[in-house]
Amino acid sequence: MAIREALSASDESTRGSHAHNRNSWWWLPLAAVLLLFADGRQTIALAAWLAPAVLLRFVRTQPAWRGLAIVYLTLVVTRGIAFRGMIPIPGVFYYIFLVISCVSALLPYAADRWLTRFLPARYSTLVFPCTLVVTQFIYSHGPQGSWGTIAYTQAGNLPLLQLLCVTGLWGITFLIGWFAATASLAWEGAREGRRPVAIFSLVMLAVLLGGGARLAIFPPQSPTLRVASLSPNDDRPQLDERLIQAVATGVATAAQRQQFRMASQATENELLARSEHEAAAGAKIVFWSETALYVLKEDESAALDRGRILAQRYGIYLGMALGTWTQGAAHPLENQLVLIDPAGQISWRYLKSRPTPGPEAAVSVKSDGKLRALDTSFGRMSAAICYDMDFPTLMAQAGSMQAGLVLSPAGDWRAIDPRHTEMAAFRAIEQGFNLVRQTARGLSAAYDYQGHRLAAMDEFHSPDRTLVAEVPLRGVRTFYSVAGDWLAWLCLATLAALVAVPWRLRRMRT
Repeated sequence: MAIREALSASDESTRGSHAHNRNSWWWLPLAAVLLLFADGRQTIALAAWLAPAVLLRFVRTQPAWRGLAIVYLTLVVTRGIAFRGMIPIPGVFYYIFLVISCVSALLPYAADRWLTRFLPARYSTLVFPCTLVVTQFIYSHGPQGSWGTIAYTQAGNLPLLQLLCVTGLWGITFLIGWFAATASLAWEGAREGRRPVAIFSLVMLAVLLGGGARLAIFPPQSPTLRVASLSPNDDRPQLDERLIQAVATGVATAAQRQQFRMASQATENELLARSEHEAAAGAKIVFWSETALYVLKEDESAALDRGRILAQRYGIYLGMALGTWTQGAAHPLENQLVLIDPAGQISWRYLKSRPTPGPEAAVSVKSDGKLRALDTSFGRMSAAICYDMDFPTLMAQAGSMQAGLVLSPAGDWRAIDPRHTEMAAFRAIEQGFNLVRQTARGLSAAYDYQGHRLAAMDEFHSPDRTLVAEVPLRGVRTFYSVAGDWLAWLCLATLAALVAVPWRLRRMRT
């Protein structure tokens, strides 16, 4: 009986919405403008909240198939503009990727359009956020990782970001989706919408107050350690793509191999000299950006020997980020971070677990997918290379091993600067570790486990390629590092229960 009454009330509300169908077209251009800034190269955090709400309002006031088709085309066009240059897929394949990826972006709107009419108002607001979480959670396990997750648009809002240590990305994603659903219900003017709006407001207030309290009452208080990280300068011989290709495929001539060695040697001399300078200035850890030094496999041991001597002389941990090429191998590139301890011994060789899809993945030696850990006098240390940080499930290893400090050599490009480094900071809050990320061609930054930026250097704005930071020694054990993606699975269970409602209605009618 209650379900039949809910269906009747929902149908009445839907008829009221369609009575204003002629005016509903105004929502579409507003949504399109907001979507251009809701995510991508020029993100406005507030637009990320408003765009789904306005677009959802448009869908609810249009015939289902027409509204969803228009929304899909809007998503493809606006995302193609907003993410230009951010996704390293060449030519026509970029547009194919957009067409396919926007299908998952459309699913929350489709689920809301077809399910909410069967549900009471207090439950109908859960369809959109639960579907949004589930689709983005599934997508995050694909080759693109968590790229495109709407939670990243809120970088910098530290009180809100503290929710990451409880729910991971999915708490913020749910709140943005829940706001869209409750706002749309409020716009419909239905009396039944008052309670969901009030509940959302109270939950949002509690999240912001709780996050603010964590920042104010429980700040990091452990002693700090001086960490220096650096990227190669440009005033040195460069390795062009044709030379690297010749070496990788094993067709390089003796002259080309000599040219490769000369460029490699110049970079090695520069990086070791600057590392020595930072060690003499008091840094206890020094490491380099991703593949800062390209070396031939037969030259690798000589380069490491020089690093071992430097580390032992100054009593530091030296992280040498190497791109080691084995000529003619099926997978010739070892993208690795070799960590040398103060005794001059190699503590680990960590191969990048998640090479960037495309050319890098095609040539990279396969990793075992396991992060490394090292217990030191100042705590447990781990590392991840660049794209590895985009995968929350991979970085959960750092939380499980209770790492206090994670080193992250990286290499970016202008279109994803500073977004990619800001994304990495989310992992620090989620898993409770402190982070230093050294990025060639992008933002280098150090963060504590609450997301405070301790130091920063952007290569596009600074001639200095060195970052020096005082980083807390200890991390914390977060709820998310223990419970994992509990909220995503709860959203999946809730969505399954909501989908079952139409089936129950059909049974009641027969």
